[in-house]
Amino acid sequence: MNGARVLIYSHDSFGLGHLRRCREIAHGLVGTFPDMSVLILSGSPIIGSFDFRTRTDFVRVPGVIKLRNGDYTSLKLKMDVDHILKLRGAIIERTAEVFEPDVFIVDKEPLGLRGEVARTLKRLKRRGTRLVLGLRDVMDEPAQLAPEWKRKRVLPALRDLYDDIWVYGLPEIHDPLEGIDLPADVRAKMTFTGYLRREAVRGAASERIQSLIAGDPYILVTTGGGGDGEELIDWVLKAYEQHGHSLPHRAVLVLGPFMNREARDRLRARAQKLDKIEALTFDANIETLMAGALGVVAMGGYNTFCEILSLDKPAVIVPRTEPRLEQFIRADRAEKLGLTRMLLDPGPDRSAAAMAEALQGLERQPHPSSVMPAGMLDGLDAVADLVGAELDRRGRPQARIRQVSGSGTGLLQAPQAEAAPDEETWSDEADFGARRRAAP
Repeated sequence: MNGARVLIYSHDSFGLGHLRRCREIAHGLVGTFPDMSVLILSGSPIIGSFDFRTRTDFVRVPGVIKLRNGDYTSLKLKMDVDHILKLRGAIIERTAEVFEPDVFIVDKEPLGLRGEVARTLKRLKRRGTRLVLGLRDVMDEPAQLAPEWKRKRVLPALRDLYDDIWVYGLPEIHDPLEGIDLPADVRAKMTFTGYLRREAVRGAASERIQSLIAGDPYILVTTGGGGDGEELIDWVLKAYEQHGHSLPHRAVLVLGPFMNREARDRLRARAQKLDKIEALTFDANIETLMAGALGVVAMGGYNTFCEILSLDKPAVIVPRTEPRLEQFIRADRAEKLGLTRMLLDPGPDRSAAAMAEALQGLERQPHPSSVMPAGMLDGLDAVADLVGAELDRRGRPQARIRQVSGSGTGLLQAPQAEAAPDEETWSDEADFGARRRAAP
């Protein structure tokens, strides 16, 4: 007999964030419901570099990429973007029709990239599928988000199509729809789940990652996908080039699979001249590398923020401020709560001394757990509870299991069958508990 089914649409036109968030949700669900299957729809070119748990799979639609000017273009195929989007939409709709999900979760973009999931939403609405919009804690400043959503005609979809809006964060940190003029019946659909806890999987890392962890203490510097991370890496390298004698620990730089090849080669060449620097392009098990670090320097995307909190690492966040203020809003709020420190990038005149001072101060920073609001990392449990309640409502109650992390270390034992991907594969490019927080 077929078990319960959840379909997830991952909006992947830039970076790794959406895919990694959707993968964590999928893994959390199959880890809770032993008879559930979860299918992810994604256009990410590196989705195959990640391990997926049993009963989790993906359908890769033709990729598109968002350019810095906001336009989209085909990632691989020699086709205009309108034709690509038509093809993607058809694949998405047909997949949903055959998969017949009980729940359809759309990540971040209510109607999909340029409306590509609108037909699928309407089809699934007619057949009674529970439709959920999943949002990260911060979208953008209201002055940017409100006109964007008006132009895309998002509010009618929230009112007429979606049953639920799940925010993967807490209102104490930020309300992603603050300043948006939402009708009361739409705001009533919002639930704040808490952030999505991450685990470092012991034994899943590549040999190189294991050797890095086994060496001298280190600071991890990560750019996420790396598409806009050149400036952060440059700043850290300047600190070691000019003040390396005063920096007691080495730094491990993860450049990111989407960093421009020329920039990556240029930064690697500088790193190779420094004894205290190790640089790698990408590893799908970044959590394991973070778990072994003394502290973290990062740009402050949603997934990295979740990892910093979950693994309880002192961190310096250097947020980007263009084209969106998402990272700045998150980093600013986190600093005010004492969770992390924020360091703003002044641009070409960035001071090596300022970064060196921040690196030196990491060991003296308090760990996030010392000030973390209760229930802040209960997001995966909350999502499982919400999905379970929907299945009960549909007369399809599911057996449940609970996974327990490794004695509070943030480490899980890796399944023996899983193999770690090669880090150079892509070298070319208050107790939360059952308390569900409604929107304020």
